Amino acid sequence: MSDHPEFKNLHVVDHPLVQHKLTIMRKKSTPTGQFRQLLTEISMLMGYEISRHIPLTTENIETPLQEYDAPVLAGRKPAIISILRAGLGMVEGLRSLMPNAREGHVGLFRDPETKMPEEYYVKLPEPGGRLFILCDPMLATGNSAVHAMDVLVKHGVEVHNIRFMALVAAPEGIRTFQEKYPNVHIYTASLDEGLDDHAYIRPGLGDAGDRLFGTK
Repeated sequence: MSDHPEFKNLHVVDHPLVQHKLTIMRKKSTPTGQFRQLLTEISMLMGYEISRHIPLTTENIETPLQEYDAPVLAGRKPAIISILRAGLGMVEGLRSLMPNAREGHVGLFRDPETKMPEEYYVKLPEPGGRLFILCDPMLATGNSAVHAMDVLVKHGVEVHNIRFMALVAAPEGIRTFQEKYPNVHIYTASLDEGLDDHAYIRPGLGDAGDRLFGTK
């Protein structure tokens, strides 16, 4: 994993397996089922990095040979929050790592004219000091990410307990996000070149939601 010299708290997960799988996802010929499976696999690999600093405590257990003070996760169970609808594709990979995690959803769609998010659904677990992992495959303009962050903060989640996870990101989106939430750590598999006139990430991989669910 590497940090970026321009953007504080941006972490690019540059593991070879992540980069190889992302390349296959970028191909327009990749079918829906494979696209979905690869997103799950990359999310799981990225989950190892995003959960690296979860605190530990110990629990006294009995092995076949002796008693032992063994490391276990400390504190409340993490929360996985998907920005609907494409964020759902990242949940399964994280769930495989943290099967007891709580889950929540923030439903947003982007107005085609204003490019700004419109909210239609919010359901979140209780905050209570737990780690919140906010997921969206595309960090493009950054407006949806900021809106979802606002929702979590309004819900009572402390900013220092939130991590943002994106498959690919544009520099414009990182800047928008960090203008309001400079101390939130962002994890992505790629910082791409930028946005086109329609606010799509280039080179990107197209509309992640459409490719994930086979819609247009």
